[in-house]
Formats: sequence, structure tokens, C-alpha cells
Amino acid sequence: MVSTLSHIKEIERVAMGATSPRDAPVVQSWLRCLNDYRLDPAAAQEAYIVPETKLREHREQAEELIRIGRSGLEQLFGQVVEQNYVLLLSDARGVTVDFMGDPTFDNQLRKAGLYLGSEWSENRAGTCAVGACIVSGEPVIIHQDDHFDTSHIGLTCTAAPIFDTLGDLTAVLDISQLRSPTAKTSQQLALHLVASTARRIELANLMTRTRNDWVLRLARSPEFLDVDPDAAIALDGSGRITGMTHGGFGALARVMNMRGISTRQFIGQPIDRFFDIELDDLPQFMRGRPNGDRLLKAKSGLAVFASAIAPAAGVRRMPTADGSKIQSAFESLSFGDPAMERLQARAAKLAGRDIPILIHGETGSGKEYLARAIHDSCGGSGKFVAVNCAAIPEQLMESELFGYAPGAFTGANQKGKRGLIEEADGGTLFLDEIGDMPLSLQSRLLRVLSENEVQPIGALRVRPVRLRLLSASHRDLAELVALGQFRQDLYYRLNAVVLALPPLRERQDLNAVIDHLLHRVGRENAQFYRLDVGARQALLDHDWPGNLRELSNVLRVAAVLSEGGVIGLDCLPDMLHQVGALPDRVEHDTDLRKALDECGNNVSALARKLGVNRSTVHRRLKRLN
Repeated sequence: MVSTLSHIKEIERVAMGATSPRDAPVVQSWLRCLNDYRLDPAAAQEAYIVPETKLREHREQAEELIRIGRSGLEQLFGQVVEQNYVLLLSDARGVTVDFMGDPTFDNQLRKAGLYLGSEWSENRAGTCAVGACIVSGEPVIIHQDDHFDTSHIGLTCTAAPIFDTLGDLTAVLDISQLRSPTAKTSQQLALHLVASTARRIELANLMTRTRNDWVLRLARSPEFLDVDPDAAIALDGSGRITGMTHGGFGALARVMNMRGISTRQFIGQPIDRFFDIELDDLPQFMRGRPNGDRLLKAKSGLAVFASAIAPAAGVRRMPTADGSKIQSAFESLSFGDPAMERLQARAAKLAGRDIPILIHGETGSGKEYLARAIHDSCGGSGKFVAVNCAAIPEQLMESELFGYAPGAFTGANQKGKRGLIEEADGGTLFLDEIGDMPLSLQSRLLRVLSENEVQPIGALRVRPVRLRLLSASHRDLAELVALGQFRQDLYYRLNAVVLALPPLRERQDLNAVIDHLLHRVGRENAQFYRLDVGARQALLDHDWPGNLRELSNVLRVAAVLSEGGVIGLDCLPDMLHQVGALPDRVEHDTDLRKALDECGNNVSALARKLGVNRSTVHRRLKRLN
């Protein structure tokens, strides 16, 4: 073992730019310790054990991972205990949340920091296996005087990262010895064991969290395909990647020449972008065929062996009625607008599939109307339960969604309350403005979707639920994810298919929409209404920032103010009288074409010349095709 003084001098030489025979991860970590954390190699510090209350918090947050990984941890410890290794499972902040070691050496292990509650973050402990692994995301050996702090140079530590299904580092698995042979190569087997166990824990975590998705196991050799695959991918009902074992898949992707893309970027992508396979092909990769025949070809031309596991509950298809019922449910969505016709056809195809659908559109554009049409087209007996996440106060939302047990809190109904999620059991839950759901409830909703169960507040047992989930938002959920205001894992769970409703101002069937809504007002009032020429033109020229909701309200008020059922300009709000109308000199189609030609076919220039909004000109041009 090197002396403390020579170790300090070596670090100082590295700091001055001298070359070093050390592994690159060690040198990079030393430089971070010096330049980023301002640590002093001459100032040895004892290992830090977090207080008991703090440790409890860390363990509670890692409770599920500890449970999922327990079998793999015990198996690994059984393989290395005879060589006097201890096993540490640290969370993403470097705090040891699970520990296995020989109790005979408790005092020595605690002093060395190889103990429950020890913190091995790089900024506190200097170069160490856990800390370097957290920063690099790669398996690493930090052997003896690789350590930055001289108080740790007798240890040898080998660690591998554990990623969650979306690619975030969630834990580090480490095995360490108080004393070991001098040669660093003595730890190569330890590195292999730790990396393999981390890969198996990732697989167990993926299988636990994606029970309602297809799972595709991948291996370079057919012999271990079903028992110890190299990697695994989870796929939703539309064939998009919802999760993976990131450590194993990253290594496999490099072998298969899938370069230039991180594993996180695979999430949300269709599987057929990377492999020659579609969702309907997965059953042929299930057990029953020889492993050697289950060969999956990548777009790069290389191939791996694949084994498919069907969802735990199967791919549930909602009961559907005949084609006439589907047509009836969607018939009033469109009156000839091409974009709405395409959306209507797509929604009808998706209606019978158990695929989460995210509806995007401006406020008032008809998101709930589309959601109800999807529900009605399925022909099932379950309820359609709509929840506006923006309208329920945050402090009440949890009890409204999940319900509560009798006497769960002060003021609670003594009989308890059934939540809206349970109300939708067997039917459809529509979460409108889901972007406004608090982060704390997003994690609970994710559990409902992944486990098909709900736990009311104060209840000791969960209750099974089966429902179709439709959600909607006028906000960009991807942007909210980037801002940390929406969970990424929930976003990908909801975002299997996006149906984008066009705003009313962009629709080419506005005239027919006006007639449809006016006819509906007439049925409600048992009276026939009609629009005079000026009123109709004002309605056609308005921008409709409130979309269908605004148009419907305007027509209802206009009907009340009309005389003899005739709606004129005086029945409409003042804002519709002049704004957006084209000047008299270009009321005719030929005049508009001529004016546009004079402006060099520049719509913005024409709008400025006429003193109207660009959208007004665009709408008129769309009607002229």
C-alpha cells in the first residue's frame, strides 16, 4: 500500500496536468474533487453516517426498489460473503439504504463507512466507487489508492448503476472489502457480478412496473434468452417503448451499431423504428418456438434473439358495437373539414383498443365531446366519468379521485366515500386538463394505471379497478415535463396516442358547425332560428378564441335576443360587429383573389392593407380552396 504522502503528491501532479497510469474514471474523479468540490487530499475525513431520521426518509423513498431487488441482493451476497465482501445499496444521492455484511466486523465496517446510512456521494467522500458511478452512470472499480481521501485508501470498492425504466439513475449497487490483494485486476470478477446483478434488478423492476405491457427480452445468445437476457423493452398497446433495462440495453445497442442516441431517447418511440417488428408480430416470439428461431433483426442489419411476454391481463379490447354505432358516436364531430375527418377516422379505429389516448386542443375545442364519443362507440355498460383537474381545489383532489375510508380524517363522512376512479370501474375515466394535476397525485395515478388498483385515503387494502383512460390538456405536457412540473413516466403512459383537435378558426366546415349548433339551440327552445346575411358573415369572420364553447354561448344568447327567430347583427356581441369583417370592396371572391395577387400572394401584406387579422383572410381563402 502506498504512503499517505506519496498519494497526496500523485494527486497534486495530476492536478498540474501530468499524465497518470490510473484508469480514466479515476483521473476524471480526482479532477472533479479538486476543481468542482474543492476537496483537499491532505485533509482526511472520517466516513459520514447520516442521522437516523434522515436515513429513515431515504429508506422510505427507496422502499419499493429494496423490495424488488431483495432476492438479487441476497443471491449476490451469498456469492461474495466468503471473500469478506460487504454489500451496499445506495440511492441516487449516495446514501446507503440497504446493507449486508458480517456482523462480527460491525465496528470496523462502520468506521470505514461500509455500513447502513453511510453517504458516498463524490462531493462528500471524494473519489469512491458509489460516487463515481453516480456521476458517470457506468460500472467502476475504485481500488485502494484510487480513492481520493487517504482515509479510504485501504478499501477496494466495485459498483454498478441501477436505472429506472425511463433511464434515470435510481440506485448504485456496490460490494467492498476492508482489505484485498494489491492488484486491481483481482476485482474483475467482482465487477462482472455487480453489473450482472444490477441488470437483473432492472429487469425485475421493469417486469413489476409494466405488467399491462408487452415485454420483449433480448439476448445475444439463445441459451440464456428466457432466464438471463441481456436487456428487455416494454411496449404499450400501440407498439411504443414505455420502458427498458437501460444498463443492459445501452450495452446491447452499442453492439448493434445503434449509436448517437441515448437510451432515454428510445422512450416513447415506436419499436419498428429500431427493429423489423410490429406489435402484431410479438406472439410469434413467445415461448413455444425454439429459442434459436426467435431471431429479431435490427434496422442496422444485425440481429439478436428475442422472447416476448404478453401483458399480465392480456391486451384488453373494449366491447364494440357494430359499425353503425361507431358512426353514430362520431357523426357530429365533423361536417366536411378534412382535418376533423381524419381525426374522426383515427378515433373510431382506436375506440375498441385498450390504449391510453391524450387529446390535445385549445380550451373549448371539444375535447370532452370527443372523449365521450370514444366511450359511446365502445358499446360497454360502464360509466363515463369526467374530471376537470383544473376545477377541483388541490386540497380536495386526492379525496375526490381516490375516495377515502370511513373516518379517514377530521370532517370525513363516517361512511367513507367512493372516489371518481372507482366510479369509472368498467368504463371510461376522462381526466381533462391533466397538466394541472399536482405532482404528488401524479405518482398515485401512475400506480393505478400500472397496477390496476386504487387505495382510498386511510384504507388498508387496495381495490381492483379496470378502466379506459382518456386524458386531455390545452398545455404542452412535454414542455411541463422539461420544466419538472409533470412526471415523465406518467407522460409516456398517457401519451400512447395523441389526437389533436384543430381550433375552430382553422376549420373549413365552420358554416356547417354554426348551422348544427343553431339547430340544437332551436330544439332546446322548440323554435326555428335563422341568421341574416350580416350576422352569418360576422360569425364566419370572428377568430373564436373560445372555440366551440364560445360559439355555442354566442348563439344561445343571440337566440334569446332575436325577433321572430331571425338573428341579426344587433343580436350578436359588440366584438363581432366589425372586428374581422372584410371591407366591402373585397366581399366577392374575385375581388379577394385580385387583392391577394396585387400583394404578391402575401397574406400578411393583404391583411395589413385591409386592416383585418390574417386568420380572417386565411379562413376566406380556405373556403375558396
